[in-house]
Amino acid sequence: MSKGTYNVPIPVNEPVKSYAPGSAERKELQEMVKEMRSNEIEIPMYIGGKEVKTGNLVTLAPPHDHQHVLGVYHAGDQEHVTMAIDAALAAKNDWVNLSWEHRASIFLKAADLLAGPYRAKINAATMLGQSKNAFQAEIDAACELIDFLKFNVRYMTEIYKQQPQSGPGIWNRVEHRPLEGFVFALTPFNFTAIAGNLPTAPAMMGNTIVWKPSKTQIYSAKVLMDLFREAGVPDGVINLVYVSGPVAGEVIFSHPDFAGFHFTGSTEVFQNIWKTVGENIHKYKTYPRIVGETGGKDFIVAHESA
Repeated sequence: MSKGTYNVPIPVNEPVKSYAPGSAERKELQEMVKEMRSNEIEIPMYIGGKEVKTGNLVTLAPPHDHQHVLGVYHAGDQEHVTMAIDAALAAKNDWVNLSWEHRASIFLKAADLLAGPYRAKINAATMLGQSKNAFQAEIDAACELIDFLKFNVRYMTEIYKQQPQSGPGIWNRVEHRPLEGFVFALTPFNFTAIAGNLPTAPAMMGNTIVWKPSKTQIYSAKVLMDLFREAGVPDGVINLVYVSGPVAGEVIFSHPDFAGFHFTGSTEVFQNIWKTVGENIHKYKTYPRIVGETGGKDFIVAHESA
């Protein structure tokens, strides 16, 4: 049992590297892109800490170069979604009972690893798998996710500090507990940082996760999973599966232990999921928390002379 009240490091925004000609980071990134492009990899699902291979292989190729093969991933089905839910629920008790500062330290370590030895790798994976240039990858996959991890730890402590006032002879206290069940993180194709944030933010608060990335983001999702595991995220806390949205939804949104949904994607998909959750509300042990970010692009004005 911890003995102390702890202050986490004050977060600051991660400096953006320039990748200017002749810079060390440019040379390192070029070498990493060359290495990853020339080596085809086989990507398993990660369920309960185990690498799960189905033999149902799907080819991964850069969106800007369809003829080039980066590797293959093992596609799953409803059975693997159920396995991921079971693994998340099995890991929940130990994760919930781990003190908050130990959970925080894991994600702070992930941020440090991402700022250091994983920086070139996550940027290269984002460039190859999602067709971003070096600057776009740097501000997304590296800097933004580093900021998410560090600032979210800080926000976690601020949430825990929110306590009610007490009257004479009374000490009112609030314990911020994780949700009673598992959280489903459904992440988008275009932002590696958001793909990393949606499962880690609820995990940081003591929840266990079933994570389904977009099929076009699996290449960099694998690097993120390697990062989380090296940082010390326990087996079963974040479970990564590669299935279609309808396959995942049929199992997850009918499961009695479904407790939360973290989403970034289209408005139509989010509305359909919200509707499904509402229709199934009688099946759940609790009222699921639904958090989604949907279409919000700025408008474009084209002058008639254009």
